[in-house]
Amino acid sequence: MNYTNHLEELRFNFVNQITEILENQTRTQRYSVNNIDLTHNVSDEIIGKLQTGLHAETLADTKVAMKSAMQSCERMNKSLGLLFEQYKKQQASNRTRIQEVIVEFNHALHALSSVLIEKDLLERQSKVLESIILSHEHVSQWKEFVQEILVDFHSIFPFNFFYIAFAEEHGLSLYLYMLGQYSPETMKEARQKLSLQMIESIGLPKDAVLDIEEFVVPCDNANFVNSQLDIKMISVPVADQSTNLAGLLGVAYASNHKISAQEESVIRAILSVMVMVVGSSKTLSRTLLELEYYALHDPLTGLYNRRQFNDILEYEVERCERHNHEFSVLMIDLDNFKDINDSFGHPTGDSALQTIADVLRKHTRKGDLCARIGGDEFAIILVETGAESGHIVAEAMSKTLRETALASTQGDRYHLTMSIGLSCYPQDAKTADELMAGVDVAMYRAKALGKDGVCLVQSIEERVNIRETRHQVEELRDALQDNRIVPYYQSIVDCKTGEVMAFETLARLKTLDGETRSAAMFIETIEKYGLSRDLDRVMITNSLEAKRALIKANAPEAKAKIFINLSVQEIQGRGILGFAEEMCQQMEVPPEQIVFELLERDAIGDMTNMRKFLNNLRAKGFSFALDDFGSGYNSFHYLRDLHFEFVKIDGAFVRNIMSSKLDYALVHNLSRLCQDIGMLTIAEFVENEEILLALQDMGINYVQGYHVSMPISEMRMTERKR
Repeated sequence: MNYTNHLEELRFNFVNQITEILENQTRTQRYSVNNIDLTHNVSDEIIGKLQTGLHAETLADTKVAMKSAMQSCERMNKSLGLLFEQYKKQQASNRTRIQEVIVEFNHALHALSSVLIEKDLLERQSKVLESIILSHEHVSQWKEFVQEILVDFHSIFPFNFFYIAFAEEHGLSLYLYMLGQYSPETMKEARQKLSLQMIESIGLPKDAVLDIEEFVVPCDNANFVNSQLDIKMISVPVADQSTNLAGLLGVAYASNHKISAQEESVIRAILSVMVMVVGSSKTLSRTLLELEYYALHDPLTGLYNRRQFNDILEYEVERCERHNHEFSVLMIDLDNFKDINDSFGHPTGDSALQTIADVLRKHTRKGDLCARIGGDEFAIILVETGAESGHIVAEAMSKTLRETALASTQGDRYHLTMSIGLSCYPQDAKTADELMAGVDVAMYRAKALGKDGVCLVQSIEERVNIRETRHQVEELRDALQDNRIVPYYQSIVDCKTGEVMAFETLARLKTLDGETRSAAMFIETIEKYGLSRDLDRVMITNSLEAKRALIKANAPEAKAKIFINLSVQEIQGRGILGFAEEMCQQMEVPPEQIVFELLERDAIGDMTNMRKFLNNLRAKGFSFALDDFGSGYNSFHYLRDLHFEFVKIDGAFVRNIMSSKLDYALVHNLSRLCQDIGMLTIAEFVENEEILLALQDMGINYVQGYHVSMPISEMRMTERKR
């Protein structure tokens, strides 16, 4: 509403009414003056005529004069009657006008009063709304934030109670705010009446579970109510926005103050804003709590995650150092857990992990910490627990899991076991890193000894080796990032002609002090600590760059193939072949000139993935070589099932063919077998001319070794030593 236009209209109407009344008064006065003049004139006329009649000489003249005087009196009476009639009309009109002015004036005053009241309410409403500012502190402490708002809200309308009711999963949560101090009886009565009314408003049964939280908000000029509460409620609903959060917000009052429609409108407007604020704050608070929880916990098992485990481990080391206490760390890895996921699916695997978590909780105390630190790896901190007690706990966990029958989602029964490593502070290590390194080695020893067991860190030498290994891991990471792991190339030559058929890429580490180390000194660490993928990509990239340089230079070595070793993880679909194909396109190197090598023990460990890997490899144009052939127990079995372009006979047999009839016979027969099924053979570790001649007689296709060529930093043909 435009209050300025409204007041202008009221002023205009009021002035018009007063003007009309004044005009009527003027007309009445004019009639009165005319009436007086008429009366004087007629009176003078009558007197003259009467005097004429008195002095008339004859009676007839006297009668005529009297008759004329009477006629003048009649005219005067008639005129006075008309005048008085008009006067009465004017008076009635004036009275009506005055009544209308009074009514209009009353309306004007009422409207003006309403305008002043609404302006005051709006100013106070704005004051409340200005104080409603969301912040992280307000969201996390939204109950206290509501109290701050209520102090300003109460200044607009002196209500007695404010309530928030949420229908949640566990029932009805009621937050009741008392504005001012009340007697225990009054608070009890208010609590009962508000609870009942709100339960009915939300549509819950009267016996619904009710969780009440009460707050007392100190307020000036609070209405003190002692008995017989006649509670009136104003409520605004909280919409359920797919957060399982629905309910009411409102005020309740039991005072004699009767609110106006304008006041109720303002109150509802403020409540509507508070609905959004409180609903959003509660939802955000719940979300923040969930984020805080999942920042520290594993969402599947509910155990702590690796981050929290590491933080607590550091804290426990410092605490025990200060108080001269001891504690133990358990590292747990499930045995053959991959088979569960492969056989029954990941939902069954997830269910199994949750069961494992329950087993760990069952055997630990309240102060201990259980964490899931990887896929099927768990770690436990047993506070103030020595190695002997820690071993007892670990054995109990292992026994419980061993005896627990699990079921797949299809209803199949199966069992799981765990390998556990144990390390104790301060006996085994003095830092968190050393503890984890030791317990990791102990766990792997448990697996190596047959799984389903518990192993402790055994010796000082072992701990020293662990520490050195950890240092070496970091050195290798830095070397990979700094491109200090580089390829060296060893020739693979035709056994009969001596021509170079290929170069095998061998990794070498360039240390910071200029030393060059062979792969044998670090390859196990690379594989154990998950650096194989980075190493494979470095070797492929550098080898293809060297190959491209030979091709562009039209060097004779450009025709030779490149043999590149791969880690076993690559056959499990880690994308190495796609990477190699992309690099071949960038370097303009034909895939047919690339041969990937894999150790026999790694190749036969996962036959299913090996078949897929070989099919994918050949589809992209690459070839494959089986390294260390003859070292496995099922060599002939998988030769029947799989086809390899090249078979590299294990050098442990080759180097002894001149001194061992058994090794000679083995290499000779392996050569004939491969020839019969169409696979080319490569003999490794050819260290003298005598071995070379013997291999020629056996029909071996290709040879490599120090007698043929030493590994060098570039692909270059060298004259074979005779």
